[in-house]
Amino acid sequence: MEQALLSGAAAVLAFYPTRVLGLHEGFWAAITAIAVAQSEFNSASSTGRDQFAGALIGGLVAVAVSFVFGNAIWSYAFAVAFAIVACWIIDVATAARLAGITATIILLVPGLGSPEQVVVSRAGEVAWGAAMAIALVWIANRLADALGLREMG
Repeated sequence: MEQALLSGAAAVLAFYPTRVLGLHEGFWAAITAIAVAQSEFNSASSTGRDQFAGALIGGLVAVAVSFVFGNAIWSYAFAVAFAIVACWIIDVATAARLAGITATIILLVPGLGSPEQVVVSRAGEVAWGAAMAIALVWIANRLADALGLREMG
């Protein structure tokens, strides 16, 4: 039940401000918040870091590969593979799959604007969603501790 409540609250906290600001793809913030929201703060922080790193690396690789090699299917496959390898090289292997997914989204899903604009927008939305989920988990953990609702151990 705790997971369901955290996920629902994080999704709304991440999504609603994007509507108020007139952003059109705030659902990425909500999706990220759901992925990041966990009952333990350290787990949420780690997942949030991976979400942001994967989005940034995958997006930058996708734009670079598209710019250099164009939009052929082989360049898409190369971008996915390179984004994953880049994560391994810079020691964020836990973000590798997310980098491949982000490269896929950037290169295959029609976006609102140029690939460069989509990367900046997507990275911002992911960062916002992760930040909202992490903040909510932190607050929930502090509140549970203060009320004696969590077992110490």
